[in-house]
Amino acid sequence: MSTKITILGGGAMATACAILLAEHPEHQVFMWVRQFELAEKMQATRENRRLLPGIRIPDSVTVTADLDYALPHATALVAAIPTQFLRASLTHVHRHLSHIPPVISVAKGIENDTLLRPTEIIQQVLAPPNVAALSGPSHAEEVGHRLPATVVAASRDLNFSRQVQHWFNTDRFRVYTNIDLIGVELAGALKNVIAIAAGISDGLGYGDNAKSALLTRSLVEMTRFGVRFGAEPSTFTGLAGIGDLITTCFSPFGRNRQVGRRLGEGEPLDHILQSMVAVAEGVTTAKSIYQIATEEGIDMPIVSEVYQVLFHGKSPAEATNDLMLRPLKPE
Repeated sequence: MSTKITILGGGAMATACAILLAEHPEHQVFMWVRQFELAEKMQATRENRRLLPGIRIPDSVTVTADLDYALPHATALVAAIPTQFLRASLTHVHRHLSHIPPVISVAKGIENDTLLRPTEIIQQVLAPPNVAALSGPSHAEEVGHRLPATVVAASRDLNFSRQVQHWFNTDRFRVYTNIDLIGVELAGALKNVIAIAAGISDGLGYGDNAKSALLTRSLVEMTRFGVRFGAEPSTFTGLAGIGDLITTCFSPFGRNRQVGRRLGEGEPLDHILQSMVAVAEGVTTAKSIYQIATEEGIDMPIVSEVYQVLFHGKSPAEATNDLMLRPLKPE
């Protein structure tokens, strides 16, 4: 019996998900790409030349801009849309749905204004029977080339986590289950903000010692933040936490790290963002995290300095000095 899975989005991760899901012969995989010309080009060339050049999209994947073709009889949807655009896209999608299937999110952020996680946005707009988050160290470029990767499928419903595990698992993409949906999503959002800090450190030429300390202390902040909202501390020492943090902060593919590196080298933020093809979710997420931490009184010194650099013109060197000169205390 075939399973129809429709991916919402035409970015790098959406494409990587399509490639993964198509490895299962029982899957019918559809990609909904909003721009008609881009969808037509991807369908014809079997390639996402803008974001994943050189990686072939399997012939069994259908790429379309027609929701009335992509959505009917879908067993599940995969939301692969940046968090800040997710609500508007899902509102548009909702009008074309005759039934609401379960949804898997691969977005990593927190919405500005509402301060909601991606699965909370999905629940508000679509009210699906089940939601899950698929997260962990999984750059689309490497996944597309079938390099080994390991992630977690998180849902409050363990049976649905296992279903997502079954859908996505391959011989090169190992999926674990997790029921800490809050922790997995917060870890994914927070690590993008920390990646900007790691990039700033690289751009300033601070070396390995500084970066290792930054990641270690950042993990403390991430865990502190997550636990405040009911997450399990162990999630942050797992794949969705430290696993994804390491990849994002060291990989040349990391968009948030690239933003930070260019900031550290002295480039203005608006110029950096205008020149980027893909979305660096950590920039907008930094606003949400900073707002929540301020309102809740959560001590987040690294996130706070990233926020000041991004939105208040603080120099990266000054932000570093302020972190290094904080009052001494036990670890």
